Amino acid sequence: MILVSSCLLNNPVRYSGDGNPCPLIIQYRDCKHFIPICPECAGGLPTPRPPSEISGGTGREVWQNQARVINNVGQDVTENFKAGALAYLHYVQEGRITAAILKERSPSCGSSLIYDGRFQGHRIPGQGVTAALLQQYGIPIYSEESLTEELLQELLKNDH
Repeated sequence: MILVSSCLLNNPVRYSGDGNPCPLIIQYRDCKHFIPICPECAGGLPTPRPPSEISGGTGREVWQNQARVINNVGQDVTENFKAGALAYLHYVQEGRITAAILKERSPSCGSSLIYDGRFQGHRIPGQGVTAALLQQYGIPIYSEESLTEELLQELLKNDH
């Protein structure tokens, strides 16, 4: 199975209460290989919700308790983000996950870029909280921005 950020399937789970549809993923939405995930919702955060960014590092540092996830009204939502990531870990531990396609720049799902925690639109290299956890468990991670039809077909072919 392939974990896919639920917003990429146009499910209304983003902080703003809408989806963030990826036409290529939507084209394959009925393939029976996708497990939609929204770690923020799974961690107990409402939709809509104040936007959040990682302050003091990346998702890796969040897991090392060296950075925190803070929303734009100053609330620390780190534990929600961690709980949401951990909610999907059983799929990984059961060996059912072959890859993840995650929303770039998200504080949960960003695979190579996230915002810097100052809510000014600046991006830094790094992963979100869920992406960092999945990488720690050896799950190949892709963003919707790097996804091609050829790559998606290969991922689907290799899914067991």
